[in-house]
Amino acid sequence: MTDCTSQAPKVLWHFLMSLDGFVAGPDHEMDWMAGTWLRPGLHAEYIETTGAVLAGRNGYDSAIGDSRPYGGAWQGPIFVLTHHPEDARPAQDITFLSCPVDEAVRIALDAAGGKNVEVFSPTIGRQLLDRGLIDEIDLHIAPVLLGQGIRLYDRPGGAPVRLHRLGDGPPTAAVDVRYRPVPA
Repeated sequence: MTDCTSQAPKVLWHFLMSLDGFVAGPDHEMDWMAGTWLRPGLHAEYIETTGAVLAGRNGYDSAIGDSRPYGGAWQGPIFVLTHHPEDARPAQDITFLSCPVDEAVRIALDAAGGKNVEVFSPTIGRQLLDRGLIDEIDLHIAPVLLGQGIRLYDRPGGAPVRLHRLGDGPPTAAVDVRYRPVPA
């Protein structure tokens, strides 16, 4: 279980991810998530503790658009980092930023009102991780193998990033996941 209730605001890199490491299908398709069961109360925890969202332009254009996180139950500022804000389609509570990623996270934290910032972008998450600006990586693993799409973390030739598991048990413990294929 994730502790989403601590006092200090965090920058969370947060995704539902396929077992093979994809957070979206090709062209940012999200239909593979349909039918995935999440722990009761999980969305409510995030709705309560999230003050702002930082997203990327590709995800905004293809997946976010006029929709809001958590089926519209969460309302708040969404910041979309883009190299071309001039051609972005405006929407309520969406601010387009064209600045360095560390400045974008500072802007989002300021707007979050003491709550967490959720990062909904693999590219921005990787850049923030490289700069030491991600406090936690919060993943929910869906029982599906996509085989292609947008990876959570893609950095060919880069050094491994070591992580410490939060919660019970040793911080370097592997997470045991066991599934069986569903017949077609």
